[in-house]
Parts: sequence; structure tokens; C-alpha cells
Amino acid sequence: MSGLTYHIADNALEIKLEGDCGNFDNPSLAAELYALLSGGKILYLKIDGTSLTGWNAALSALSYGLSAAAERRNIKIETVRLPEDFERMRQLALAVHPHRPDKTVKALSFLERTGAGGLDVFKAVVKGGDFLAECLAALGRWIVGRAVMRRIDFWFALENASYRAVPIVALVSFMVGLILAFVGSIQLRNFGAQIYVASLVSIGMTRIMGAIMAGIIMSGRTGASYAATIGSMQANEEVDALKTMGIPPLDFLVLPRLLSLMITMPFLTILSDFSGIFGGMAVGVFMLGIPFEEYWRYSVDALGLSNFLVGLFHGWVYGIIIALCGCYYGIFSGRNADGVGKATTMAVVSSIVWMIVVTGGLTWFFSVVEI
Repeated sequence: MSGLTYHIADNALEIKLEGDCGNFDNPSLAAELYALLSGGKILYLKIDGTSLTGWNAALSALSYGLSAAAERRNIKIETVRLPEDFERMRQLALAVHPHRPDKTVKALSFLERTGAGGLDVFKAVVKGGDFLAECLAALGRWIVGRAVMRRIDFWFALENASYRAVPIVALVSFMVGLILAFVGSIQLRNFGAQIYVASLVSIGMTRIMGAIMAGIIMSGRTGASYAATIGSMQANEEVDALKTMGIPPLDFLVLPRLLSLMITMPFLTILSDFSGIFGGMAVGVFMLGIPFEEYWRYSVDALGLSNFLVGLFHGWVYGIIIALCGCYYGIFSGRNADGVGKATTMAVVSSIVWMIVVTGGLTWFFSVVEI
């Protein structure tokens, strides 16, 4: 006789495995045994494999399932002379994974939560400061010619952040200049001063709006690309391979991307400035009826060198911020697809937030020094 039999006596369930059970497949019997364990009357489970000579995966899975169900209900389990391989497989399935997170969550008090939050902020500041210091060290090594950076990587990053970004920057900046002219004309029309739309658009685009629009576009286009690329390398352990070979990852990965944006952002800012001015010109000439010559003259008169240089400086700073945020979250991303996605999102959000923060500080500084 071969198969699985059981009997119940004194709140104890005894299961006997006999003979060759290599073809065991009895879902109804399995459901019956699970129902007995969940009924609340069984306090002791015994699995006797003294006469067992063969088994299959279904029998092994049933043994594990019954043992796991008994453990959840604090039912005592005893096994008798199960085959060595069978018992080893059952124990391995029941073992707790060493990296399984503890599901017990301790409720923290308000003071503990505040302290933990403060420690997290402090660690983040230290981590960001260390990354910034390492980037400055990598830049210093590049200046003295000791950085481990391939020229092909730099030219590739420069290509990606230069002429390939021209269409989107020009289009969006043109529409921003157009909208700025529309909004300005609504109020200026009340005073019969539509001609000053030209001055409004020229000053607004060259001093700050051109740099901001170029920065926002490049953060979503290039900063996200940096985070995704380096994050994928982190997930594939390519960054670890660079460290193993003695190649500083910041020299090899961050430096070419940082230099490319530092070079291209001022030029993209200039493109954004003039695209916005032409967008405002389209509204002023074709919709407000301002003569082209007059609009051009007022635009040129409003273009001051100080405003132009302030905008260029903003664009240069934005390039540094975008590159650092994108590379930072790429280097410290998780090692799976979800981690790379979160790193990409955080790179865009952080770069835009830091651009706004820096803009506020620079605006205050330039107003104090009257530039």
C-alpha cells in the first residue's frame, strides 16, 4: 500500500506517508488536511515517513504547506524518519530568509520622530557635501591633467547637451516670449503703451526668463538622462566594476557631463533669450499692430549688457545644478528598475527646486549690488 493516510486522536493529527508516492496528486485530500488544521481543534501534528520510499513535488509542497500552517497556529510539529532529502527541503522552505525585513513596527513618539527626521536631514546634507567635494576634487584633477576621463565621453555628452537640445529650447522659449507679450499687452493697452511690450519681453527674457526656461527644459531632458544612465550602470554593477579597476567613477562618469553643461548652458540661454524676443515680436507686430522697425528699436534699446550678463550667469549656474543633481541621484540610485525610476524623478525635481532657490539668492544679491 502506498499513499497518504491520516487519523485524529486526542487533538493530534497524525499523517503517514507510505510506499512510493512519486505520483501523488490529491487536491481534495490536501484541502481536507488544511481544513482540519484551521479548525482550531488540532494541537499536535505528526508526519511519519518511516515507510516512505518515493515522493514528488506535490507531496513536498503539501508537507511544507501543512508545516507552515501549523507554525502560524502555534501547533506543535513532529516529524518521524522522513527521508533526508525530503526533510532538508521542508526545513529549507520553512527557514526565515536572513534579509527578510522585520514586519513589527514600533510606534515612535513625536520627539523620536523629530530626532529621526533631523538625523536623516543631517545625513543627507553630509552625503551631498561629500559628493560636492569629490566633484570639486575631480574638477581639480581635470585642470591639472590627471583626471581619468575619456575625450569620447566628453564629446558625446557635449553633443547630447548642445545642438540636439536646440529645437525644444527654441520652441518653448518662443512660446514663452509670445505668452509674456500677451500678458504684458493686457495691462499696457489700458495706457496706450503697447509699444513697451518690446521692452518688457526683452528685459524679462534676457535677465531671467530665458535662463529659467532653458534650465527647466534641460533638467527634464538632460538631467533626467544623466540620472537614468548612471542609475542603470549602478544597477548593472558597472560602477562597482569601475571602482574595482581603480577608476574614480566621478572622473569617468560625472566630469564629462558636468563640463558639457557648463559649456553649453550659456549658449542655450542666449538661444532662449532671442527665441523669446522673437516670440514677443510675433505678437507685437502681427497682433498688436506695432511697426516692425519700432518694435525692433525698442527691443534693442532695452537690451542692456548688465541684464544680458546676469542671464548668462544664471544659465551657467543652472548647468552646474542640473549636472550635479542628475549625476548625484544616478550614483546613489537603487540597484533595480524602481530605484532608477525614483532617481530620475528626484533628479528633475531637485534640480528645478535648487534652480528656484538659487534664483532667489542671486536676485537678492544682484539687487543689493545694484546690477
